[in-house]
Amino acid sequence: MGLKDTIKSMHKYIDCIAKDLKKAEKGNKAASQRVRTCTIKFAKVSKTFRKESIAEEKKSKKKKVTKKAKKPKSAKRKVSKKRKKR
Repeated sequence: MGLKDTIKSMHKYIDCIAKDLKKAEKGNKAASQRVRTCTIKFAKVSKTFRKESIAEEKKSKKKKVTKKAKKPKSAKRKVSKKRKKR
């Protein structure tokens, strides 16, 4: 699963939970069961999202480090050292 697919799955489960929670509040037992099963599925997908997002973050950090340009040596400032008188 890619990160975008995981996000779509999370949205799907959140919508499922929200829709059935309204019905469960009114006393619908079947909707309560659907909420419980959707929350279990959502928990699994959220763990996958966490792993994938961390991996994606690490990839983007590596790309930024390799693309970073070095400054030319002539651009460095020269710092003069002053001696303290005793």
